[in-house]
Amino acid sequence: MTDALRPAGAAPTLEDVARAAGVSRATVSRVVNGVRNVDPAIQEAVRQAVSVTGYAPNRAARSLVTRRTDAVALVVSGAGAEPDGEGPAGEGSFTTQVFADPFFGRVMTGVVNCLRPRGMHPVLMFAETSRARDEVVAYLRQGSADGALIVSTHAEDPLPGLITEAGLPAVLYARPYRPVEISYVDLAHRDGARLAAEHLLARGCRRVVTISGPLGIPAGRERLAGFQEVLARHGRSCPPVAEGQFTQESGEAAMERLLAEHPGLDGVFAGNDLMATGACHVLREHGRRVPEDVAVIGFDDSSAASACRPPLTTVRQPVEDMAAEMARLLLDRLAVPDRPVTSVLFDPALVIRKSA
Repeated sequence: MTDALRPAGAAPTLEDVARAAGVSRATVSRVVNGVRNVDPAIQEAVRQAVSVTGYAPNRAARSLVTRRTDAVALVVSGAGAEPDGEGPAGEGSFTTQVFADPFFGRVMTGVVNCLRPRGMHPVLMFAETSRARDEVVAYLRQGSADGALIVSTHAEDPLPGLITEAGLPAVLYARPYRPVEISYVDLAHRDGARLAAEHLLARGCRRVVTISGPLGIPAGRERLAGFQEVLARHGRSCPPVAEGQFTQESGEAAMERLLAEHPGLDGVFAGNDLMATGACHVLREHGRRVPEDVAVIGFDDSSAASACRPPLTTVRQPVEDMAAEMARLLLDRLAVPDRPVTSVLFDPALVIRKSA
């Protein structure tokens, strides 16, 4: 049917694209559905014809052919503080914490930037309870998404194991705490903490303390260990530690404890930027100037670092790049289902601002 014969308002069809490209309808279908072994020149001709005609594939019909949804589940998961996760209060506490942390927004940015140019989209899901985890696994089993990108907030989180046991394609942000056959991306956390420790010592700090992240999370333990290693090499084997929970409030509480127990402290390394921001607030309330009296270093280089006053010196974690790589690993797995499990480790960098 030519444009002149097509009813007004009718959507362009595969036949229209085939005529514009000078190929068969079957060839257009193969290109649109991502079938391999189509000559690159023909693929380009079909893509140009799609652009010219304004053809948009029917996703429902396409999924019947490709068995793909072009959707990926982006799952924020945890072990679950509430045994069964019943009631709105438990759900609210978890989701509120997630949306308050700039880290998760950066993950979403990296994932979207990778998927959107490929015509794919993330579906945000939360899995902080056993029931929610079962729902995620069922969602994937039913084929509602092609695979999962998992950001786990707790070392004891069983979701990565449940998904791999079910044979579902998935990639994890951060190395799994327990052995699981799953691809992942991670940061060299110890190296980042070493950078922070060396910088504080180079500034002349002699009474250094640290606000660690939750020690039930590998990243929290690794950052603390890297910091302690450097201090031990300089003859300070037991720097004071207060454990936080990666929130600003926990950073404030930890800083209060450390100030009360070690009033002469002159350097603080916090396991993330939110806790470092909380530390700066408390120091200011106690009349301590940052960095003149106390130098403060955070971790992540999130929006909280630049919003803090003074702006935070911090260890950069390239979250957007890591999240995009996580999405690419999943796409590779979808293209080649028997691809071996892969891990990608990113390097940190020290970003010097005014707090240290």
